[in-house]
Amino acid sequence: MSISIIGRSIQESATLRLNQTFAILKAKGEPVIHLGGGEPKSKAPIDAITAIASHLNTGEVRYAPVDGTIDMKKAIIRYTMEHYNRQVEPENVIASSGAKQALMVALQAILDPQDEVIFTAPYWVSYPEMVKLCGAIPVAVTPEDGTFTPRLQDIEQNVTSYTKAIIINSPNNPSGAVYPESFIAEIVEFCEKKGIYLIMDDIYHLLVYGGKTVANPFDYVKDFSDNSKLIVINGVSKAYAMTGFRIGWAIANKKLIEVMANIQGHQTSGPSVLLQKAAIGAINGVQSSIHALRTTLENNRKVLVDQLNAFSGVHLLPPDGTFYTFADFSAYEKDSTKLSQFLLDKVRVLTMPGVEFGMEGYLRISFCGGIKDIIEGIERMKWAIDPDSPNELYIGERKLVRDWN
Repeated sequence: MSISIIGRSIQESATLRLNQTFAILKAKGEPVIHLGGGEPKSKAPIDAITAIASHLNTGEVRYAPVDGTIDMKKAIIRYTMEHYNRQVEPENVIASSGAKQALMVALQAILDPQDEVIFTAPYWVSYPEMVKLCGAIPVAVTPEDGTFTPRLQDIEQNVTSYTKAIIINSPNNPSGAVYPESFIAEIVEFCEKKGIYLIMDDIYHLLVYGGKTVANPFDYVKDFSDNSKLIVINGVSKAYAMTGFRIGWAIANKKLIEVMANIQGHQTSGPSVLLQKAAIGAINGVQSSIHALRTTLENNRKVLVDQLNAFSGVHLLPPDGTFYTFADFSAYEKDSTKLSQFLLDKVRVLTMPGVEFGMEGYLRISFCGGIKDIIEGIERMKWAIDPDSPNELYIGERKLVRDWN
């Protein structure tokens, strides 16, 4: 079989593979606990459901404009003004089938083969593969100070004449780190000075805890005109718990948005008009669902951090945002893929190997599920890998016996 060079270079999405594994085991009746998930368990906002149902009842479900309906763009403009204090025009906006597609068409619009894209480790699993889909080269930069917070000098020393873009994801998936305002100010200024595209993946920017705030890149942009290199990606998946609705967007200069729309038009056309109605309902409706979700997640976060801190041998920097922790388990097993598979095989707990995010020895553990699953999941993990654990463990009526060291 003849497969393209790009096709051969692309790896399966580790997070989507994990979700599939969970679904299969659950369907078999296995007592599996999913601590690797990337979607909140709360329901979509009622305003989203009402809006989509109302439009569905009309029977008028037709093609949408390639870059989003007028009402969708108005909602995004309103959102941008409310959360970024920046007035943008409809021509600065494209709505896509998820934030992932918005990011993908942005990369396709700016990258040529052999261009380089920098992002900091740990990073979202799709960044390297999306860059490779464009024939470009992903460049991961790991902070040298041992934290999850990048410094400008870490990035600057990896910039070459081929560097076309830098992707910043804060709050960060998988670490939950919220990057300091000083760093965002520096990276915005640096990219403007060097003429490098700065892509801000802000999909988690409303999910922060402990009084933390997320820096607004527009506060530091000197000129958001037709020559601006700032691209802001967002969507309704995380804060509104609407992962399956697949509506995201990008804010950028007008010419770039036009090119992105041309690309999207030949890929998928415009996002579903029904799903845009739901997104509009969520953005324009009562925002109490976000506050409720954030409260739930902050409580879950405390429980998970406490559980992990009581786990000898695990090193953890508590997350300030998202719904993930990125914990160092290398004292038990340096191969994160091997450890993750071991936990799945022995105690039916799903976690994400850190190597998929660019850092070996870590596991991404999610706290977007229920507290019961968090507590029981960590208890199972501790039993499986802590040599001081008792010899037996009950999962429901099933008795497990340790037959390994």
